[in-house]
Amino acid sequence: MHNPPADDLESIARRGGRLKRMAVRIPTYLTDVRENPAWLPMFLLARTMPFRRLHWFATRQQVARPGAGASMFSGIECDGVVHALQTDGLFAGLMLPESIHRDIAEFARTTGCFGNFDRKLEFLAPEHAAAEARFGRSLLSGHFYERSLDCDAVLAVQRDPLLGDVARHYLGGQAQVITTRIWWSFPTKSASEADLSRASFKYHFDLDDWRMLKFFFNLVDVDEGTGPHVFIKGSHRRRRVKHQLTLLVGHPAEEVLGFYGEESAATLTGKAGFGFVEDPFGFHMGTVPMQKPRLMMEVGFGVSKPSRRRFHGEPVLR
Repeated sequence: MHNPPADDLESIARRGGRLKRMAVRIPTYLTDVRENPAWLPMFLLARTMPFRRLHWFATRQQVARPGAGASMFSGIECDGVVHALQTDGLFAGLMLPESIHRDIAEFARTTGCFGNFDRKLEFLAPEHAAAEARFGRSLLSGHFYERSLDCDAVLAVQRDPLLGDVARHYLGGQAQVITTRIWWSFPTKSASEADLSRASFKYHFDLDDWRMLKFFFNLVDVDEGTGPHVFIKGSHRRRRVKHQLTLLVGHPAEEVLGFYGEESAATLTGKAGFGFVEDPFGFHMGTVPMQKPRLMMEVGFGVSKPSRRRFHGEPVLR
């Protein structure tokens, strides 16, 4: 009997893992549809370039007057940020004031977070190793969910007028905040292949809305050993047909870089407070920290009504 080559077996195993991950998400998808029936056509069609363009021209609203008040990001012009986003899908050059990123980092060290998107796995970030031993499993992430909004410095960043102006000029006048979160990513020696196969640790694109924009900020120093974020420049406006005609958003690095080019990958390292903004329809990933934990903040904008039922990444359980 003919035995399939090893690479075929690997492909079969990879497909099986993807199907299992999709099956786990079905309860969440069904709940999303019940809450907002318009979610389903978005989920199915927003991955294709023709329908994205059609939605853009049919729904984009004119931009109203700029947001009031002074921005904490001095010297940054909205037009320059928007131009970079239109061209590359990425602008890197934001910097939080030291008092802001220090306050958020202190909050994240002294407030309980939830490991691996599971509210039953609560611990303090400095006690990560002890928490892994206590729970008997690897903890790759620690999310704060609604607790993020208990930090005044987080709210100050979320409400900064520059963020809103950039979002409205890039997405349209109806742009609004749909996510605000801070989270830890931890190095661990006990992560399983299933843990490391999460879409967030491979190149993927986001489909939470028809059009989105996400601002990210490093809240600790991030180098190559801290699991830096990586973005594929230009992939937000040029998309391989194969990547449009699949329900999967995560794809292997060799497949993504083979099409978009290794030179298009921007690795975003920087000191605490360093920030960037991206169109998350472009391929991106958060790499796995190998030496030090990474703490990040995200403020996401979209054009549709945000879900009030759950927080970013939190699944709906059966």
